[in-house]
Amino acid sequence: METLVSDFKELLEGKAQPPCLSLYQPTHRHHPENRQDPIRFKNLLATLREGLQHSYGGYDHEALLRPFQELADDHDFWNRTLDGLAVLSSVDMHRVYRLQRPVAERAVVADSFHIKPLIRILQSADRYQLLALTLDSVRLFEGNRDVLDEVPLAPGVPHTIEDALGTELTQPTLTGSPRTSSGGFMYHGHGSRKDERAIDTERFFREVDRTIWLNHSRPSGLPLFLVALPEHHAAFQRISRNPLLVENGIDVDPHSLDLDDLRALGWEAERPRYLELTAQLVDRFQAARARGLASDQQREVADAAAGARIGTLIVDADQHIDARFDAASGRIDAAPTQSGDDLLDDLSELVLKRGGRVVVVPPERMPTQTGLAAIYRY
Repeated sequence: METLVSDFKELLEGKAQPPCLSLYQPTHRHHPENRQDPIRFKNLLATLREGLQHSYGGYDHEALLRPFQELADDHDFWNRTLDGLAVLSSVDMHRVYRLQRPVAERAVVADSFHIKPLIRILQSADRYQLLALTLDSVRLFEGNRDVLDEVPLAPGVPHTIEDALGTELTQPTLTGSPRTSSGGFMYHGHGSRKDERAIDTERFFREVDRTIWLNHSRPSGLPLFLVALPEHHAAFQRISRNPLLVENGIDVDPHSLDLDDLRALGWEAERPRYLELTAQLVDRFQAARARGLASDQQREVADAAAGARIGTLIVDADQHIDARFDAASGRIDAAPTQSGDDLLDDLSELVLKRGGRVVVVPPERMPTQTGLAAIYRY
């Protein structure tokens, strides 16, 4: 997911060299359900081949499709899938994203990538991250209401205190006992040694905080909850400069939790923040509509989107509106498109390109019944 977050701005700008091939499919985490996934992938690959033959006859089709074929034959990959898959490939780039939410099957060959399913995932309001921290382990997780998965740490993020401080780490003396199960050292001796260890711990936490912010929190924009022993919470919260770090973390030794326990505690911590966020959005929409600065009517919202007047667009996660949208004029063609176009996705993409904010929420958190709610800038 983290690569998708860092790539998304580039994908939104649509600068890839055509033809651009986009493949989406739901996948499964476990056997035997996942046995069908590579078969469905190969069927979608055949659809891409047909699209190339129909619209891009002058290109080397086999070269363009080779990365897809290699993925189809990668047995290890198909044993490590999540809930959805997106593969975007062109002459000058190739990206594979394992997704935490299912997506509808689709294979598209066009002059730009089909990224609307990614917008729904990345703009969902229930996403969050957990930083599981001890002195001998730094792990990052990303999840939502339903799932939690570990995120590979970016290069430069330390995995342990030794990794962060190296030769500058104060070495334990013979009077120190072995490392404890909670990831620390226990010292026997007097003040100076303990003080040095406290300084090392603070320097380690500063480096973790800095690199997590630069490489993960800032690109994703997601709230971050610390999972650590109580004494580490106090120290980390004191030194942290990460504005996305939530004040109330999870006071527990991360080593004592399996992934299911961590997911349950993560959503328990995130849920109040999520409910407050969505309630505030509803209040903002209602107040703005009373002043004539918001709407839930499709044509009014489409006109405002074309004029770059939408500051925040709230979208129903479960709705699909089968209609074409002209981004230049704001015109909506309500006739069935046959191509799977979705007005909500088209509007979301345009609002993001014009510097607005899109928030995707489940139906029960929507302030309207029309599938969308727009708050205008002016």
